[in-house]
Amino acid sequence: QVQLVESGGGLVQPGGSLRLSCAASGLTFSTYTMNWYRQDPGKERDLVASIGTFGGMTNYADSVKGRFTISRDDAKATVYLQMNNLKPEDTAAYYCNARKVPFNFWGQGTQVTVSS
Repeated sequence: QVQLVESGGGLVQPGGSLRLSCAASGLTFSTYTMNWYRQDPGKERDLVASIGTFGGMTNYADSVKGRFTISRDDAKATVYLQMNNLKPEDTAAYYCNARKVPFNFWGQGTQVTVSS
């Protein structure tokens, strides 16, 4: 079955960095658009970054542009989110998402907490 397993979350001070990883299995990874979402309790799940297939075109939420970088390694079936200069408002559960019509798969999430 399809699995998306996130890792790399944790507690970090403002200005610090984390790299999230999402390892995929059970799907043809290279054919899926990969996305990172985040969600705080009581709020909507918002798209943070996406990376497409083939040329790997990327898109970012305005709030993270210039600080976060999404990348993928199709040989390892893994997508990454490098997060630099973290701010308290980045605190959220981060979810990996794989999308290719008609499919839409989600990981279980990894918590990122930015606090001094």
